[in-house]
Amino acid sequence: MFTGCGTALVTPFSSDGSLDESAFRSLVRWQLESGIHFLVPCGTTGESPTLSKREHLRVVEMTLEEAKGKVPIMAGCGGYNTAKVAALAGELESMEVDGLLSVTPYYNKPTPEGLYAHYTAISKATRLPIVVYNVPSRTASNVTAQTLARLASIDNIVGVKEASGDISQMAEIFQLVPKSFSVLSGDDSITLPLMALGGTGIISVASNEIPAEMSQLCDACAKGDFAKAREIHRRYHALMSVNFIEASPGPVKWALSAMGRIQPNYRLPIVPPRNESKAEIEKVLAGVGLA
Repeated sequence: MFTGCGTALVTPFSSDGSLDESAFRSLVRWQLESGIHFLVPCGTTGESPTLSKREHLRVVEMTLEEAKGKVPIMAGCGGYNTAKVAALAGELESMEVDGLLSVTPYYNKPTPEGLYAHYTAISKATRLPIVVYNVPSRTASNVTAQTLARLASIDNIVGVKEASGDISQMAEIFQLVPKSFSVLSGDDSITLPLMALGGTGIISVASNEIPAEMSQLCDACAKGDFAKAREIHRRYHALMSVNFIEASPGPVKWALSAMGRIQPNYRLPIVPPRNESKAEIEKVLAGVGLA
């Protein structure tokens, strides 16, 4: 179900800090028109830790309303409070999303046994397929290939968004998990090598800006057309990188505002990029014809 390119949707805000529902709906419609394969609202790129529960559910609701079943919806459902995450999983299931993306607990640095127990508890709270999100640079905890292999034995834990940045770890994952287990890149710039190893796609930040092109990159990899995939990757590598010139999603939201897609409004602790970063973002956008 979750193959190809899925956009880790940003959450636009109005000048008063509230959800900008009109901008969000417009962004989702553009994603669909551009041929995106699936959508991921309320992940960490969507600033889920700063959303109230009502806002979280509202963003997912709007995504479902705009998608109208055209593409699968993988809703963000992660955090360091296992009981709270499990309860949210049940509510999202009642909304009829297609799956959940669950980032590892941050700050409290659980042991491998703690990670296994955390995801086991979530899996028991829902029948939905769950994709583990491993991003140790942001959470201070790494889901090793061995831990992931244990999690893959749970029926509704079906994949991983792998953002460790460790190609060797990624290669080891393929040795240990079943072939049916979906391994998705969590870094735009590693999409091509991960798919060459056997990955099934990407949950992407850059596809907020270039949904068609990131979808085409994944399609090319899936078909074994790595010459085309390399061409797309090389053209947009600078964009993939500049999205992380400062803490994400600050840069990608600034880029989208420069493209006229959203307003440049932020919710603390995310703030606008520094002026020199803004200039670099705009230079990259101009270089690839986006501004």
